[in-house]
Amino acid sequence: MDIGVLLPTGTAQWAEGDDPRDLITLARTAEHLGFTSLFVNDSLITPRIEALTMLAALASTTETATLGTGALLPFLRRPVQAAQSLASIDLLSGGRLTLAVGAGYPGRFGRPFYALSEVPWPRRFARLDETVALWRALWQGADSFHGEFQDFPDLPPALRPCRPAGPPIWLAGATPTARARTGRLYDGWLPYPPDPADYATGLHDIHRAAAAAGRPPEAVTPALFVTVRIDGADENTAHGQRATDDYARATYGMPLPELAKIQAVVAGPAEQVTERLNQYVAAGARHLVIRPAALNLPAQREQMERAAALIPDLHP
Repeated sequence: MDIGVLLPTGTAQWAEGDDPRDLITLARTAEHLGFTSLFVNDSLITPRIEALTMLAALASTTETATLGTGALLPFLRRPVQAAQSLASIDLLSGGRLTLAVGAGYPGRFGRPFYALSEVPWPRRFARLDETVALWRALWQGADSFHGEFQDFPDLPPALRPCRPAGPPIWLAGATPTARARTGRLYDGWLPYPPDPADYATGLHDIHRAAAAAGRPPEAVTPALFVTVRIDGADENTAHGQRATDDYARATYGMPLPELAKIQAVVAGPAEQVTERLNQYVAAGARHLVIRPAALNLPAQREQMERAAALIPDLHP
């Protein structure tokens, strides 16, 4: 099992007086608490520390944790330049980079991104797959690339990442077509289904798609993105639910019951949270990326400490 944490790089998770530089301290604390990965999110429509800038800062200030994106939106960046940035982070971190990527989805967190990026919305999934193929080609020394969306007959020598094949690339998506593409093309899967049973079904589909493509099931790392709020000994469940609802409204502009319909959210006493997370583990998840539901950096640290105490009890 790998247990990671999503760092609160968005200003919606900061309170007045919070120092963004404390994100470095928070990351180092998470590593020392036993979290094996540190993830960051990507956005242009909500204020936050830019994802690759944050990972570059962590490359030299952390030691062992995987540095990940949950999820990177490649269409926000020029693909060749992005490949260089990603290879740079992988080199500076000693080969600790893992990329979860996504194409966006309809609504507040989809089409507005594309308007800002000046990239067409149609065929966004094919564009994502082709961009990933271009990155991998660059990292392995290709001198040309010919695709539907990008054509480079004469590529200059590219910076090579630490690992010959480049960093692992996961897909963040849970639709049937996303699961099929994960099994065929990607190194991991990072969804957030509200029901562990749906996770098990999705992972079964991925293994079937991988087998059809001649890949073993272990070629795809089964991960999970999950929002977590753990009640303290002096807090009642109602207090935790209110705090999680405040987080949902601040982060997504919707109440907790609506968010819980579309994303994995686990809140309550430590025993209850452990039991629910282990249901996802039983469904096949082997890398949990926990997002603490807290709205200032000290509270984020407190939630991280509570989550770290659960790590020994999360196991297949």
